[in-house]
Amino acid sequence: MTSTFSTSSENAITRSLNITPDDSSNHLSPEQFDNFYDIEHTTDEIIKGDYKRIALQFPDELLHDSVPVYKRLKSLVGRDRELYVLADTSYGSCCVDEVAAQHINADAIVHYGHACMSLTSRLPVIYVFGKKSVDIEDCVDKLVEAYTSHSSTTSSSPRTALLKYEVCYSHVARDVLQQLQTAFKPLSVDIIHTPLSAKSSSSSTSSNRTPSVAEYNIVFYVGEEESLSLTNILMTHSSCDVFSYNPQTRISKLSSTLTNKMLMRRYATIQKARDADVFGILVGTLGVSSYLSLITHLRKLLASKHKKSYTISVGKLTPSKLANFLEIECFILVACPENTLLLNDTISNRNQQQNGGYSNKDFSFKPIITPFELQLALREEIEWTGKFVLDFEEVIREGEKKKGGNGEAEAEDEDEKEEKDLDEPRFSLITGKYRHPKLYGRPSEKSESQADSSSVILRNQDSSISKLDNNSAAAQYLQQRTYKGLEVRLGEDEPSFLEQGRSGIARGYQTDRHRK
Repeated sequence: MTSTFSTSSENAITRSLNITPDDSSNHLSPEQFDNFYDIEHTTDEIIKGDYKRIALQFPDELLHDSVPVYKRLKSLVGRDRELYVLADTSYGSCCVDEVAAQHINADAIVHYGHACMSLTSRLPVIYVFGKKSVDIEDCVDKLVEAYTSHSSTTSSSPRTALLKYEVCYSHVARDVLQQLQTAFKPLSVDIIHTPLSAKSSSSSTSSNRTPSVAEYNIVFYVGEEESLSLTNILMTHSSCDVFSYNPQTRISKLSSTLTNKMLMRRYATIQKARDADVFGILVGTLGVSSYLSLITHLRKLLASKHKKSYTISVGKLTPSKLANFLEIECFILVACPENTLLLNDTISNRNQQQNGGYSNKDFSFKPIITPFELQLALREEIEWTGKFVLDFEEVIREGEKKKGGNGEAEAEDEDEKEEKDLDEPRFSLITGKYRHPKLYGRPSEKSESQADSSSVILRNQDSSISKLDNNSAAAQYLQQRTYKGLEVRLGEDEPSFLEQGRSGIARGYQTDRHRK
């Protein structure tokens, strides 16, 4: 947090962002440009759905192509349809920005560039990933070479691999799959594939069943080496060998060697969360389906453990915004799988342009965890096998399964036992000392006459008093501060003279000197 408390208000306007434009569409003919951005398919979907107001959402790296795309679509969809370019997203650019689209009463959204493919709930979406080139033969040869050179893959027993790729290579996924199946057949490796669901309607889902992790033990990934998609795969497939191929550099290697290091860092963050009593639930998306159900689940979970929680919606996260909530000891980020991992220290700083130019170290002031990590932190003993869950619905199922695994009588006994255990001191692996957790939401056993004298404060200048709420984390934090506000100097300072202030509107205030 090098600049959290020292930046001026002008920084939000004057600070420049280091955005690397995507030049994949440069030097293309008009026909190739239309093919790259699926102009014909997008036009057909708009006319077929009879959409009248369409929002075109571009990430920062593709904004230079927004005007040509707008003109091509406008000339094909007709004058009776309105097109709007969304140049700035409310949260991550990989998510569909339904909030900004609703500001213009859009009927549909066309999402361009990289997408996390999270299920939406409000508006129909047309995905246009772009079509980046890849040398299929080189890709297959390099993956075979990386697989055979790894010592742990020399076993002759049959193995199963899952093919994953960045969405910009989905147009060649079938060809890559066929050649991989042919090349790995002599090596007793079966390749399976889960097609992407990129349909125009947000309510439609893919009919293909997503294989479980138990059905494969290898993952082949085609995409950039330092990407959020690859990090997502490494975290959620920790039991698999992940081989990646970068079409830009034409390098293939075993990437899962970093998985254990990532999980160890996340385990340390979970230990910090175990020492927290006041949590802030950060709303990092307003478009991903089931986000409201997940927030409700987190509130109930924290309340059952007598933890204080605040729900905060601040749009794109910055260190300055989070620094305003000093009483909060740990933040829980509810966002899509890729944006959830964006703030973790496991991501390379190369991806900081996706978060407004801030690096991961800027967010190290307070721990930021995922909803799944919160469920682990609130358990009496952490039993973590390395499984990492980022899907909203799966996190809710995991929590309900843990809660409803026993009968009602056993559940009540466990609740009574937990109530007793909450009063006992706990050993912190971070500080190396025992700590007594603060319990919020419990009925006070003391009467008002037996209340602590520090909870009685001056209410106003008339010397009336009021009692602080014991469940207010902000009030308790204020009492612990050495600076609690300006000194009251009643009758000691002379009142100042009243002066006429400025009037008018913001673009042209009027004062006494300039008033005619």
